[in-house]
Formats: sequence, structure tokens, C-alpha cells
Amino acid sequence: MSSLSYLAAATRAVAEEMRRDDRVWALGEDLGRGGVFGQYRGLVDEFGDARIADTPISEATIMGAAVGAALVGTRPIVEMRFADFALCAVDEMVNQAAKARFMFGGQARVPLVIRQPSGMWRSSAAQHSQSLEAWYTHIPGLVVAAPATPADNLGLLKAAVRCDDPVIYIEHKDLWALEGEVPDDGEDVLVPLGRARLARAGDDITVVTWSKMVGVAEQAAELAAAQGIAMEVIDLRTLWPWDQEAVFGSVVKTGRLLVTHEAVQVGGFGAEVAATVAEDLSDSLKAPVRRLGAPRTPISYAKPLEDQLRITPERIAAVAAEMLGD
Repeated sequence: MSSLSYLAAATRAVAEEMRRDDRVWALGEDLGRGGVFGQYRGLVDEFGDARIADTPISEATIMGAAVGAALVGTRPIVEMRFADFALCAVDEMVNQAAKARFMFGGQARVPLVIRQPSGMWRSSAAQHSQSLEAWYTHIPGLVVAAPATPADNLGLLKAAVRCDDPVIYIEHKDLWALEGEVPDDGEDVLVPLGRARLARAGDDITVVTWSKMVGVAEQAAELAAAQGIAMEVIDLRTLWPWDQEAVFGSVVKTGRLLVTHEAVQVGGFGAEVAATVAEDLSDSLKAPVRRLGAPRTPISYAKPLEDQLRITPERIAAVAAEMLGD
């Protein structure tokens, strides 16, 4: 194993997949200069501007071109720069990419990866900070992934590129600098889509989350441990399909479930996990299922106001303690 940042792990994943398969290519704004966050840095030097393609400033054009290219046999990686900007290309994602396989009776597929840097980051304000993963889990035909670690941003992105269906690939902007162990160069290690990761073992309460909130939940588990609470943290990694078996197994053991995410709590994907567990495991629960997400309000530029919306380790630990008291 070696150490790599979350950002560098993704760069490595793209490079390895492009070397492995000459049908893989990337397109988006500013890729020639390395991407807005530097996640494509150096790739144009190796692969040229035909495979690391700069595009006009038009998300609908970018997505439409990628969908067409995928339908005729290539495997595009689409860079949306910010998850918020991808809203300009929702028709191409939702009405074209997601439905083509079904509408053509399986005769056509759309193997593309749509990278959407997401979440609150450095006072980026209301139009550059949203977490919109729940929108895409609602759409049949889309796979939705949200890696939390450098190792997963390597292995999960490689698996997404090889998937024959469109993958909404959500990378949290606040994780770019996160360092962690990854397989050594030359190891072709994939993280299967649809399989969760046990981030921390515990017997008292199950916390299910994804993306940046996994690290926050792990910090909360440390705080809870000081109170004698053993918190189990499940990193979903893929939101659709999500690993019901892993979640159910943990909840049967602990009898308690808290689902937490940075996204707005109203209509968030946590509600799907919570409802499924409440419906299927009611006899195993020792306390009502709880959710913890952001309030339904735009994200402010001002850091003190932005911080009011954040889910912190202290908030997670406090809810866990309440649930142990039920």
C-alpha cells in the first residue's frame, strides 16, 4: 500500500482506465489545464487533447455529446466541475442517458461516468455547495456512487468507468486533500458498486452515511466512545444500488439506526434507508430510527452561517446518546 490524496487517487483511476481501454476519454470545461481542482493534471500530456477534451461552457452540450458518444461505443468520463452546474444538463442525464437502455429494449446502453464535485467547501455559497445525490437515486437507470476515502475514489471510479450504465459519481470537494492508503501502482483493484464498507465496528448503534460524512461519523464515534457508546459506522459508498444486506446485518446487531448526511434532510436519501429499515426490521429495533441532515435552507457564503448548517461530530454523538436513552 502507498499514500495518496483523494484527488490524486481519482487522477490515477482515470489514467489507468484510459491506458487499459482506448474507448475511455474525458470531456469538460478546463480539462486541458488540469480541471478546476487539478483532478486531470498531467493527463493531456499523456493522452492528448482528443481524449482529454476541452469543451464550450455549456453543460447541456457536454452531456449531450457524451450520451451520443456512449451510445456509439465509447466510454466517456464527463466532468461537470460542480454538482450545481450539472442541473443545466438534467434532461440529457434523466431523459436520455438513464432511459436509453430501457427504451431500446436492452439493445443500447450508455456507459458513461458523470463526475459531480459536491458539498460545502470554503464558503462557496448557495450555487456551488449543494449535495443533490437524492435527486439521482430517484431516477431509474442511474447508478449513484459517493466515495469517502482515497482508496474508494480509486477503486470505485475504476468500477464506474467499466459499468455499462450511466454512473452519477459524487466527489466531495472538501475531501480533495484527504490522504489515505491505496493499492500500489500496477494493482488493478476495483471497489464493487453496491457494496458498503464497515468503517468502524460497534455494538450499540448503527450510523449509516456516505462521502465526507463518513469521516465526521468516525470522529463522532470517538466522542461517543468516551461516553461508553460503541458506534458502528457503515459507509454506503454506493447509494444506488445500496447495500441493504450490510445495513440490515448491522441494525439487527445493534437495534438502533441513525442515518446522517450533509444534504438537506427533507427528501434526502437518508429517508429511503430509514424507511426501509423501519418497514423491514421493526421487530429488531430498540429505538425509533433517526435521521440527521441539514435544514431546508440555501447555503450561505458567510462562514458562521454556513457552519450552522453543518452536521458535526458533536451533533451525531448527541443524537446517539439520546437514542441510547430511549
